[in-house]
Amino acid sequence: MNNKLNSKRVAFSLSGVFGIVYLACAILIAVIPQGTVKIFSYLFHGIDISKIATTPTLIGTTIGFIEILILGLIVGWLFALVYNKIR
Repeated sequence: MNNKLNSKRVAFSLSGVFGIVYLACAILIAVIPQGTVKIFSYLFHGIDISKIATTPTLIGTTIGFIEILILGLIVGWLFALVYNKIR
């Protein structure tokens, strides 16, 4: 039985998921900035991220989106590579 992962499919799938989550976050920040910062501050155990939060720009969001897609591709490919090696 061949249980190997297709590295390209995993990479593009994870990149897509990262992109969706990133866009959802960007929309939340645009619609309810203070509430979103408050919600995400709970993830950082006592760190007040409101002190470092900035107002997002279209260019910054676009660059971040491209970066997260590339990161998703790399992490997905690496995950599949490691999975296939230890399988």
